[in-house]
Order: sequence, then structure tokens, then C-alpha cells
Amino acid sequence: MRYLVVGGGISGLAAAWELVQHVDGRDVTLLDAGDRPGGKLRGATVGGVHVDVGAESVLARRPEALDLIHEAGLGDELVHPTGARAAIWSRGRLHPVPRRTLLGVPADPDDLAGLLTDEEVSRIRAEVPETLAAADISVGDLVARRLGDAVSDRLVEPLLGGVYAGHARLISAAAAAPALLAAARAGESLVAAAGRAVPVPADPTAPRPPVFAGIEGGLHRLPAALLERLTERGVTVRSGTIARELRRTATGWQVVTGPVPDPRVHDADRVILAVPPAPTARLLREAAPVAADALSGVETASMAVLTFAFSADQPPDLTGSGFLVPPRDGRFLKAATFSMNKWDWVRAHGVDAGPDGQDVLLLRASVGRHQEEASLQHLDRVLVELALTDLGDATGSTLPAPLDAHVQRWGGGLPQAAVGHRDRVAAVLDSVARQPGLAVAGAAYDGVGVPACIASGRAAAVQVLAG
Repeated sequence: MRYLVVGGGISGLAAAWELVQHVDGRDVTLLDAGDRPGGKLRGATVGGVHVDVGAESVLARRPEALDLIHEAGLGDELVHPTGARAAIWSRGRLHPVPRRTLLGVPADPDDLAGLLTDEEVSRIRAEVPETLAAADISVGDLVARRLGDAVSDRLVEPLLGGVYAGHARLISAAAAAPALLAAARAGESLVAAAGRAVPVPADPTAPRPPVFAGIEGGLHRLPAALLERLTERGVTVRSGTIARELRRTATGWQVVTGPVPDPRVHDADRVILAVPPAPTARLLREAAPVAADALSGVETASMAVLTFAFSADQPPDLTGSGFLVPPRDGRFLKAATFSMNKWDWVRAHGVDAGPDGQDVLLLRASVGRHQEEASLQHLDRVLVELALTDLGDATGSTLPAPLDAHVQRWGGGLPQAAVGHRDRVAAVLDSVARQPGLAVAGAAYDGVGVPACIASGRAAAVQVLAG
């Protein structure tokens, strides 16, 4: 039995890893369109320090990523953020992110004093828990109707934007905020729902369980470790290989790669497609047209991660772990992470790392949102200049010239879960399931977070193993 995984991001790697737990690795081939497997888990050297320029952490409250990190042999190198607090840059000031919110919905309206006006806080207290009849609604519209525009625009929007690079009034509550949607459909208070989800700690002085986790040296080490273990088991990995066509044969499947004048055909009994929605739709056009039509309607967001290295001899005046930015304020930045404050390992790796042996401090910034691709239509140096201007405005200081800067663009990198997304996904999965030996995986189906992608990849492997 021959198995073919199309896509070398974390979903495809997780699928291949699950396969080799059950079959001989020599029967598994992974095709990766990039220059190396890993997708958006990628590292680069900036100012002498090798750091993440894609995803940098995983949700520690879900087991999938932590389990895979252990299985890849990196369990002893799991780390957690320092506990430095993030902020929201709103109305020209940095405000600490309230500790007790559910996707920005406050468990206690009083926690929002300063970030919101007294009138806006009073609007939250005046919530009328009417029953929502709709099966789905955007997160932003749901919150705005119940608690006012300010909560949606200045809390929910930047928090969701940090995950999806999208807009809260376009993102499905069923997909992104099921607990809030369930409360609304039951006629319950959203504030009360947030209170249940984020209760007051029994001992406010006790350390809280970490929400996020990373890996010493960067999350990009996970795909590298998986790749090493897959090849040790005999898996064939081909990078720089774009799948152009998927064909059903009498005995299984064929995937066609390479240029049209010189195609290469890969035969397999079982195929997992772990690539973004648009290429998956193209590949499924003949085999599963219903799935292809549904996937062609999934929009994606493009973004870029900008990483800066500063000399510790002229340190920027930065406190906390970074900040999020509501789009309504019209800023160029979407978010900033003060990596040297957020991760102990980043600060430690910056010691003596500079070009002249000086200590280096690193931070990163995110730019670009769904339907705002024009903001990325600049040369890299212009993106750097615009980001540094916003960073200076947010911190109220003039930043020194960085020792080094790196721009990592992620074109069409984040699928958008529009209203009705779960029904769309159900249609895709049902259509694909009707094709024996075929499965799909990735961020478009179960969520854009690393744990969700790993879960999707492993589930796809289980599906094709079952026949």
C-alpha cells in the first residue's frame, strides 16, 4: 500500500508522522511545494540570533501540539512565555489586555476602565440577553449587538485579528467563538458566559497555568525534528514539488507534478491533500467537484512578519510582551511582540550575538489583514520603515536604528472562517469522504492554530488508513 501526502506544512508533517506509526515509512511519500518542509513554522537568523519568523507558540491548553513535540524528541525543551503582559494600542495609548476575557468579551466590565470610556462600559452592563435565532453570525456583530461597538472594535477585533489576520465582523462565531454563540442562542448573557470560561482564581496570588508554549530555540525546530525522524523511517520527502493534478485510477490515485512539457506522475493507493484551500480546490475539481466548489469560496489573508534586532547598548524603551492594534485606529501595524521580554530564550540567545559581539534584543511586528493586501504592496525596506514609525508612536519614543531586520511574507497564508464556514467544511469533508482513499487536512477545516492543524493532519491519516 502506497501513501502520498501532498503538502509539507505542519498538517502534512503530522499526517505523515501518524502514517508511519502504522505502516512502513518506505511506503510513504511527502510532496512539499516549498524549499523545505515546515510551512509557516519557519526560522531565520536576524542579528546573529536564529528565531521564528512564522508561528512562535502553540496553545498549551490543547494536547495535540505538546504531544507531537514530545514524540519528535523535543519535550525536554518545551518553554513558556515569561508572563509579561500584552497591551492593546488604542486611541493613542497602550492599555494592558484585561486578564479575564473570552475572546475580548469581559467577565467583569470594570476591568475595561481606561481602555473603554465610562459610557462604553455602561453599555456592557446594559446587556439584554435576547435569544439569537440565527445558526451562525459573525463574532463582531454578535458582540456589538449585545455589548456595543466598542467591545467589538477595540477588544474582540484585535484579539481575533491576531489569530486570523482577519476582521471580527466577517469571522464566524460558530467557528471561532462557539461558546459565545451557544450562550447567545440560549438567551444567556455573554458577560456571564465569559465569567464561566474565565472564573476568578481561587488564589489570585498563585501562578496561573501557562496559556501558550514554545520550544527553546524556536518552534521551527518542530518540523525539522519531524523531518529527521520521518526520513530515518524511510519516508521520501520531495521539496520544491508542486502538485498540479489529481487523477482517480483503477487501483488508486495519481498526482501529477512538474512542468506541463515534462510532467512527473506519482502513483498511490491513498492520498492526503494538506495544502491551502485554493490549490486543494484545483486538485479536487474532477474527483470531488462539490468539495472543490466549497473550497473555492474560502478566502485567505496575506500578512508579513517583520523581525528587528537592536543593540542592547541602545535598547528601545519597551515594557510588556507587546501589543495588539484595533484596525479602526488606522495604524499600519497589526501587532508587535517584544520577543526579548516574552521569551527568556530569545534574550539569552541574544547575548554576544551581534555583528561586533554586542548583546542583541529582538522584537517582531505583524502587518497585513484580510482584504487589505494593498498594505503589503511595498518593498521590504518600506515595510520596515512604516513598522518602525508605528512602533515608535506606540511606545512614545524614537527607536534606534536596528542592527538587522528581516521580512517574511506569508501570501494567502491564513484561511478565513466566514459566517457559515462550518457548513462549508462539512460539505467538503462529506464530498471527499465519498472518494475512497482520499482525505484533506489543514487550517481551513478545524482552525488556524498549530494544535488544530496537527489534529487535522493526524485525523486525515487515520481516515486513509481505515480505507
